[in-house]
Amino acid sequence: MAELDDDELLDALGVEVAPLKSASRTPREERIIAGFEDILRFHQAHGRAPLHGEGRDIFERLYAVRLDQLRKLPEAQTLLAGLDIPGLLSGVANEIDVDELDEDALLVELGIGDQPADQNDITMLRHVRSSAEKRAAEEIADRTPCADFDKFQPLFEQVERELKSGVRKTLRFGRDTSIASGNYFIVGGQLAYVAEVGEIIKAPNGESDARLRVIYANGTESNLLRRSLQRALYKDDSGRRLTDPDMGPLFGDASEPDDIETGTIYVLRSLSNHPFVAEHRELIHKIGVTGGKVEARIAGAETDATYLLAAVEVVATYKLHNLNRTRLENIFHRLFGAAQLDLAIEDRFGHPVKPREWFLVPLHVVDEAVQRIRNGSITDVVYDLKTARLIG
Repeated sequence: MAELDDDELLDALGVEVAPLKSASRTPREERIIAGFEDILRFHQAHGRAPLHGEGRDIFERLYAVRLDQLRKLPEAQTLLAGLDIPGLLSGVANEIDVDELDEDALLVELGIGDQPADQNDITMLRHVRSSAEKRAAEEIADRTPCADFDKFQPLFEQVERELKSGVRKTLRFGRDTSIASGNYFIVGGQLAYVAEVGEIIKAPNGESDARLRVIYANGTESNLLRRSLQRALYKDDSGRRLTDPDMGPLFGDASEPDDIETGTIYVLRSLSNHPFVAEHRELIHKIGVTGGKVEARIAGAETDATYLLAAVEVVATYKLHNLNRTRLENIFHRLFGAAQLDLAIEDRFGHPVKPREWFLVPLHVVDEAVQRIRNGSITDVVYDLKTARLIG
């Protein structure tokens, strides 16, 4: 048999060889390809195209903007045809709400910020992140569903209430770069809670680091290094640290807008025949604050979903003077938030309602909390669900 050269052998095997293209890619084409490869990696990891939306990760939102721009770019259809196996470019472009994204971040991501004059074009896509930045971005974006999110959801709800009422504030990340268990941050447009901090380890550069368990308000979690979270917060213009609750003075001589001269903390017990309430009646209590009469406050409880659509009995009252109602209510929600009753009932129109301010807390613990509010030691304790007591 005569010896075949390479081309003849490949032809005999039925393998077609496409000629190599002599022309190299332009810098612009390289940027477009590199940008689309990011989108392909996202599709491979999540099984779908990136989407817009305030509740989504900042990187997904940026990829969604990039994909929309590529869909509008005629030359991208030809340039990326060989890469677009999932058919991402053939999808319908989403409406972009540019108000959702920081203007500078949007311009940079689209490649029209900090560019030379001849490159200042909306079709230019930059891909100039360093390897370290890309690793940090991937670690932040690599989230999985949080299996026990039901334990953390009340914490996020409480924090959001504290932000609205001014009990907590947000600070630009940088002045204080510490990250500890129990800290809250805003990163990538998401509220994040540091649930666990692992053992201290040595990073390759010799500095200390630790593995974190971070829970996000959208029900996901990530297991990332502390330095990765710090880098992400540094680079995120909207990255924020949430301050600890500022209780402020509950009692004092100076009057404030929400102060009431004489007030009453009241504790109620429900007389509802709901099976769960009936079984745990001695443990379920509603804690509230009023500047008027408690009797007037609870009148008509049987028709009010706030009171579980049932009569209630007053089991304890505490008279206080010169107190700030908002701060006082925030204290109880912070202290007993994890023990808040998770019960949905239908109102008189048949709509499901989740009443607030009902807690699975023994009466004697509520009494101790009030005494600690009076002597100022309430900030030194937390409520332990397992032992049903306040611990310091």
